[in-house]
Amino acid sequence: MSQTVPSQIIHLPKGFSFSAVTAGVKASGRPDLSLIEAAPGTTAAALFTKNRVVAAPVEVGREALAKSRGLIRAVVINSGNANCATGKPGIKACQRICREAAKLLGVRPEQIFPSSTGIIGVPLLADKIVAKLADLISARASTEQGVAQLARAIMTTDTRPKVASAQFRAGKSTISLTGVAKGSGMIHPQLATMLVYILTDVSATPVELKRLLRESCDVSFNCMSVDGDTSTNDTVLLMASGKSGASLKTPKIRDQFSAALQQVCQSLADQIVADGEGVQHIIHLHIEQAKTRDEALRVARAIAHSLLVKTAWAGADPNWGRILSAAGSCGLPLNANHIDIYIGRQRVCGNGMGFPFDEVQAHRDLSQAHCDIRVKLRRGNASVVFQTTDLTAEYVRINADYST
Repeated sequence: MSQTVPSQIIHLPKGFSFSAVTAGVKASGRPDLSLIEAAPGTTAAALFTKNRVVAAPVEVGREALAKSRGLIRAVVINSGNANCATGKPGIKACQRICREAAKLLGVRPEQIFPSSTGIIGVPLLADKIVAKLADLISARASTEQGVAQLARAIMTTDTRPKVASAQFRAGKSTISLTGVAKGSGMIHPQLATMLVYILTDVSATPVELKRLLRESCDVSFNCMSVDGDTSTNDTVLLMASGKSGASLKTPKIRDQFSAALQQVCQSLADQIVADGEGVQHIIHLHIEQAKTRDEALRVARAIAHSLLVKTAWAGADPNWGRILSAAGSCGLPLNANHIDIYIGRQRVCGNGMGFPFDEVQAHRDLSQAHCDIRVKLRRGNASVVFQTTDLTAEYVRINADYST
């Protein structure tokens, strides 16, 4: 099992430090407790799961952002336990961890942002985490190694860490962004079983960060799916230390930052899909000629979440009828006689009927690690590119044994 950070340059933003230790939350004995410390004045914004069942750290994290008015000084993350469906004891455990971390760091409890990932319904043993907070804080460092340790410590069923970075010049200032993510299963485009932390040294208000984060997520994390399940712990957190000296109030810098943020989010989304549980084939699903982007997304999700379609992709079977059927189940008034489907470069369905094609070549295209599938609706000019995967026996094995 690979546990190295992807080979790339990491542009460390000023104003952040990182650490990770083993607290004994994971049965494996691997590192499971990590920290991101931020400089005074760091602003933050976050997006969370749309699941109505939410974990304790999501509730506490939302409250922290509201009470602190988006001024966060540290993120404390545990893996191996989601602290979800744990009732009031779960909330109290999360709050206790934040209070103890705040004492050690000399900040207010509402300036500590908590995150958890792992199995649902198991009480979080806060004593184990609290006992390791002093070690966690004393180990923090503003280094690439610290980022790598963080990326590994937040993993659960992930097979590799996920890191992305970008940098650009703005006058005399250099602005850096680095993102760290975990996610492999329960991936659905309303955020996923994923935790994402994106750090930058630009100066920005929480409102500015929230707007740009939502825009970037809409075209990256919300355009992917592994298995169609929406997690209870999904969190994407964007933090800005302001230490670069450059501000998003300058329109040119804001545009440059938006492009860099989208680049980081897309890279992390790509890495999450590529590391999907049991994944053998990544499908780039192009829905074209829809009336609206939302309509294109609705069709994409219907196809991406069809078990019949996903198992066909697992076998590299060019069964276009399953794709057509899934599109028709999305609830929109589609005209089947107007739908064309392409696998690779070949049209396999025209006007809602079979179109002569080379099945051997289509099988060969679907057998590749990446394959493009296009569905033309002939309803308008809107389109979307949606990343999804096949569904394999290995996915079933991983999730059949997850809690035992």
